[in-house]
Amino acid sequence: MKLQKSTLLALYSMMEFARYPDRQIPATEIADKYGVSAHHLSKVLRELGRAGLLDSLRGVRGGYRFSGNAKRVTLLEVIELFEDIGARPDGPGGEASDTERALASVLSEIDEIAKATFGSITLDVLVKQLEMRRPRAVSTELAALPV
Repeated sequence: MKLQKSTLLALYSMMEFARYPDRQIPATEIADKYGVSAHHLSKVLRELGRAGLLDSLRGVRGGYRFSGNAKRVTLLEVIELFEDIGARPDGPGGEASDTERALASVLSEIDEIAKATFGSITLDVLVKQLEMRRPRAVSTELAALPV
């Protein structure tokens, strides 16, 4: 499954906010970290704010702060703000053929599996996975250094 750029930016951003829930983070900081346009990211963050996942703080030291609960916010909740998982265009003809119906059935089942998976993974779970991987990455880098 390929996610749109806005969806990926939303997921990356939500991971940053979930990792540091008490911190106010400017959009430019996240944009710089991921090498994306601050303007595009701001649009994504506004959408997350409208959904009640972020609070927007204005001013010189403005930015965004996580307002959700990382143990309850799932990937599906974030993804569905930007994607319509399961939306399928009509087949090439007017009336669906047996082949089109069979393929649509398989694709629908895959979509339901994706929804169930995204709906079962919270931001908290991803943050914990990220933290578990961090020490290994450092030890791997140290092991690669010449002695």
